[in-house]
Amino acid sequence: MDDDRHSIAISVRELVVGFGDQIVLDHLSLDVRRGEILGVVGASGGGKSVLLRTIIGLLPKRSGAIAVLGVDRDKASPETMRALERRWGVLFQQGALFSSLTVRQNVEFPMREYLNLSDRLRSDVAMAKLGMVGLTGDDAEKYPAELSGGMTKRVALARALALDPEIVFLDEPTSGLDPISAGDFDTLIKTLQRTLGLTVFMVTHDLDSLHAVCDRVAALVDGKVIAEGPIAAMLACEHPWVKAYFQGKRAREAAHPLNHSAS
Repeated sequence: MDDDRHSIAISVRELVVGFGDQIVLDHLSLDVRRGEILGVVGASGGGKSVLLRTIIGLLPKRSGAIAVLGVDRDKASPETMRALERRWGVLFQQGALFSSLTVRQNVEFPMREYLNLSDRLRSDVAMAKLGMVGLTGDDAEKYPAELSGGMTKRVALARALALDPEIVFLDEPTSGLDPISAGDFDTLIKTLQRTLGLTVFMVTHDLDSLHAVCDRVAALVDGKVIAEGPIAAMLACEHPWVKAYFQGKRAREAAHPLNHSAS
């Protein structure tokens, strides 16, 4: 049992989240294993991003339990939670970069918040993180308004990696990107996950991403996880929503051989 517990990065049990009279997550349970890329899919407005934001503490829950890296959020002191927050990084859907800061300053921001580093060292670390995501020194002094969509995502990913996290949360990382840029970003995520040993929790609707990078997929319908497993299990699932999503017309168009080359 001890081994099982240590192999789970995120444990969610009987989670209930709602807004007013609307219940968004209805006694949802899910485990995310250490070192895996888990893709979370579901209908628009079905609670995928709500789940991510509740796990990291941006939204309150009504009931249920959440443990991250063995820390029970309900029992943790403020000091323990602050230490835990250093162990994850987040890429929000539109990048959420600070428009008044340069690319380098955006990546430095979590370090200013959590680490006592000299200006020189903080800058050096930021430049190293930008290099990891394929950006150059010339890019570092640009402002977010000067970046393409793909570059914005890369900067946001570099910032998510700034504190050398164990878990990275990605909210629709390829949304708004053209297919080539999205494919490049998928490859980058997979490479970084393997190189750094990351656990990746990825909310996405991108079928190509699911095929290319995810070890397992969890499908959210009506506020619950109704199916989870590798892509093969999703393709074999008889639930109507899962079947329509993974075997419908758009799914067949997406399922070309290139999707499987990175798996």
